Amino acid sequence: MTQTARPTSRPAAVPQPKPKPTPVKQAHVDGWSPAESASLYRVSDWSAGYFAVNEKGHLAATPTGEGGPTLDLLDVVEGLRERNITAPVLLRFTDILADRLRKLRDAFANAMKENGYSGKYLAVYPIKVNQQHQVVAELSEFGHALGFGLEVGSKPELLAVMALTTDTPDQLIICNGFKDARYIEAVILSTKLGRQIIPVVENMDEVRLIIDYARRYKVRPRIGVRVKLAAAGAGRWHDSSGARSKFGLTVSELLEMVSLLREHGMLDCLKLLHCHSGSQVQDIQRVKDVITELAHVYVELANQGAALEMLDIGGGLGVDYKGDQSNSFSSMNYTIEEFASDVVYRIGSVCDAYDMKHPTLITECGRAMVAYSSVLVFNVLGSTGPNKFDRAPSSIEAAVLTQDKDEIPQPILDLQGAFDSVHPDRLLECYHDAQKARDEAMTLFRLGYLTLPQRAVAERLFWTTCLGIRDVRDKHAVELEELDELDVILSDVYFCNFSLFQSLPDHWAIDQLFPIMPIHRLEEEPTRRAVLADITCDSDGKIDQFIGDGETPATLQLHPLTGQDYFLGVFLVGAYQETLGDLHNLFGDAHAVHIRLEDGVPAIEEIVKGDTVGEVLAYVQYDPPRFTTQLARDCERAVRAGVLTVQERQVLIDFYESGLASYTYLESAHRPGAAEINRS
Repeated sequence: MTQTARPTSRPAAVPQPKPKPTPVKQAHVDGWSPAESASLYRVSDWSAGYFAVNEKGHLAATPTGEGGPTLDLLDVVEGLRERNITAPVLLRFTDILADRLRKLRDAFANAMKENGYSGKYLAVYPIKVNQQHQVVAELSEFGHALGFGLEVGSKPELLAVMALTTDTPDQLIICNGFKDARYIEAVILSTKLGRQIIPVVENMDEVRLIIDYARRYKVRPRIGVRVKLAAAGAGRWHDSSGARSKFGLTVSELLEMVSLLREHGMLDCLKLLHCHSGSQVQDIQRVKDVITELAHVYVELANQGAALEMLDIGGGLGVDYKGDQSNSFSSMNYTIEEFASDVVYRIGSVCDAYDMKHPTLITECGRAMVAYSSVLVFNVLGSTGPNKFDRAPSSIEAAVLTQDKDEIPQPILDLQGAFDSVHPDRLLECYHDAQKARDEAMTLFRLGYLTLPQRAVAERLFWTTCLGIRDVRDKHAVELEELDELDVILSDVYFCNFSLFQSLPDHWAIDQLFPIMPIHRLEEEPTRRAVLADITCDSDGKIDQFIGDGETPATLQLHPLTGQDYFLGVFLVGAYQETLGDLHNLFGDAHAVHIRLEDGVPAIEEIVKGDTVGEVLAYVQYDPPRFTTQLARDCERAVRAGVLTVQERQVLIDFYESGLASYTYLESAHRPGAAEINRS
């Protein structure tokens, strides 16, 4: 959901970590060090230098890149809690946004210098990637200083950007997407107003509208056109590019457009050629194919008389969520530098072969601009899992095992035998025996021949046997493929205070992987394996795929819960996640905090409070004030009838009114029994 206006605070100093003593010895617990945690969670692989584990065992951010000022994420979270901003919270690092733009500029500048490319480079930010006002405003500010622009793909986005650029009318605006007559009219009038705006033609009807409105208002607009290429991108969205793309003109339509513009004396207005190369393109070879074909279309179109000046290659530049530089959906097998070098070299070479001036290169790589800038932090509420069977049996269960042997059902005796005989030489046999005995016990229970206490004993014996098998396997380094499944079936479920559907919709919808790790206790060895469950009432609300070294593990190594706060961070969530999020179970937007370095000192620049219960109810057309009135009337009737006292009535009304004004997520400070839940 797009945020409604919220009260904000600015600026407030972020609590700073204590000065680091030098020299310093890293903290560690039981022989485990922060460096080992950094290696386990592969921080240096996916973080692009923006995050690292510090000596205290906390995760630290370096928003301007390696070597710059750092801030401790746990200090930030605790400082926010003092301001009554509790988890879940989205941390947006303004300086990472600025650094990403600089990295794009530098990569293309270096590639152009190395290849003797005489054209310019210009990036535009597609606001669909993250439409939050604060993010777009910051990118507009940083981008304008670099000569960069903005891209819109709909009428609402156009209206937002038109207002956002009133003080920067020279900032380029690229208009993609399907356009109606009023949209085209607004673009033509914006051109007359002095805006640097280019409508990109997606179908022939748009060409005719542009011609009609340009003639009506006596404007010579700069026009772009998107072409459908034969070469397709790669990755999860490869079908969105190529000949079957829903965007752009075929080559036949492109030639028809050239003829139509020439007929109306407007061929010199055609300034930009565009293509859609896909999103999160994982394979650099596909990038090369698309760019080479696009460059040939460019020179051929120019030879037809078009006064082309700009070549927009669209998006496609990936983000290495896994950090393994692989040809996989959540990764990419190239760097920004390689991407820029290949694009510049191939376009320059084709233009040189036709003795044609090098065009201004435009990219729309929004994912690469914003993904790194946001971190979702949430707290763990509690856990459950087979490990709880490692505790002593209850008195009821113990009574079953102290009966005479001939009174104990055979499957329970078999389970006891499997448990007693766990040995490195017969782990697989014990596992099979335990599985068979457990299945027989469940069959007896369904037939009514096993009591509930006896079933409880059977379950405990099965799980403790599996735990014993796993421990012996690990201790003696026994390699048996079938026993690998124990890591999954014996994993804990950590219940986490967030909504997958609101904050990480791409993980649920398309199995997008994100780096996830604790932001503290990294001086301790994480001895539990867990999957993460959110607080929605939906079995799909869980994370059971994680980044790994060439793999996709089904569990994440985490620390045992102690009753104290335990915070996890999900990284690289700045692209698409906020605007794609939905209101499943009416969990709304999380708090968002913008952090910016001021003279090297981190400061909270802006706090955007998350949705309240009343706000999300209003989003789905409920009327919270009316609800309060209705409940008050009902309570008054109950008071008159003697069902409630006046004091009880007030407690209920206060709860209802404060509930409507509260955060949609769980607020641990008011959650009874938190320590007891965590200790489980």
